[in-house]
Amino acid sequence: MTTTQQRTALVIGATGGIGGEAASALLRHGWTVRALTRRAQPAPKTAKGAGIDWIKGDAMVAADVAGAARGVQLIVHAANPPGYRNWGKLVLPMLDSTIAAAKAEGARILLPGTVYNFGVETFPRIDETAPQAPATRKGRIRVEMERRLKAASAEGAPVLIVRAGDFFGPHAGNTWFGQAVIKPGAALKSVTEPSTRGVAHAWAYLPDLAETMARLLDQADRLSAFEVFHFGGHHLAWGEMAASVRRVTDQPRLPVMGFPWWLVMALSPVVPLFREMAEMRYLWREPLVLDDRKLRTFLGEVPHTPLDAAVAASLRGLGCLDRPRHEEATAFTPLEG
Repeated sequence: MTTTQQRTALVIGATGGIGGEAASALLRHGWTVRALTRRAQPAPKTAKGAGIDWIKGDAMVAADVAGAARGVQLIVHAANPPGYRNWGKLVLPMLDSTIAAAKAEGARILLPGTVYNFGVETFPRIDETAPQAPATRKGRIRVEMERRLKAASAEGAPVLIVRAGDFFGPHAGNTWFGQAVIKPGAALKSVTEPSTRGVAHAWAYLPDLAETMARLLDQADRLSAFEVFHFGGHHLAWGEMAASVRRVTDQPRLPVMGFPWWLVMALSPVVPLFREMAEMRYLWREPLVLDDRKLRTFLGEVPHTPLDAAVAASLRGLGCLDRPRHEEATAFTPLEG
């Protein structure tokens, strides 16, 4: 759908992986994009921040969010405390700030969703109508987030939620891929498979996910007040991600390591990050597929970068592969402040 009306979006969390990609996709689709940041503008200043109006403020301060959101038609709520730090104390207050601003402006809220909402009883194939009865604290917080958003959608702030699997991408360092599967910043000496052998896992390549979100918003007139879609992404059997890394790096004998879950479990009582990781271990022990038939029916064609191309772009972005001088940009150039 094309429109002559100027569309303005506020992205909260634009310095993160999915927030940055969403900002980039919206710019490509003709949106004016603002971004809330605790810094005056992102550092280091690079071309990746081009086109964004950076506004200094804090997502925890409702007045800051309200001021940044004045006159917008969309708020992308991609705020997420890195490394699960203070999740329980920060996630819901930040969302409440977004909801209040969206209701004041009559703006739509876009939330990048996760599979945390679901317990193993809904596995292995989950569609948008699956019951949400998570056994984890973070899962219950996610359910509460969506409950609050649904209430907001009945009070003048329509909502779009796109749930996806584990993120990976050129500028997604704070992810399982960027912190566990590979070691960023240098040529790889090994690759790690966090899943239990024989278990498939759902992965979402962020440039594809962000482009999908932008295409959904291009057809906002077809969206209901509270709309949820599942993004299928890459459904990979154990060993497929490692095999792709081997092909991309031209290292057919690159060692494939198992993730040291025993260490995470042993130290989880004393290491906060390990405690948070241990809580989500079930997602790596059970097969999971996000049923995206609703999304495919709605869009007709869903962006999908071939696995090796997505892995190559991710490794280059994370400093594990040299970028040839003649190499052209990928289809969905990521943006992150």
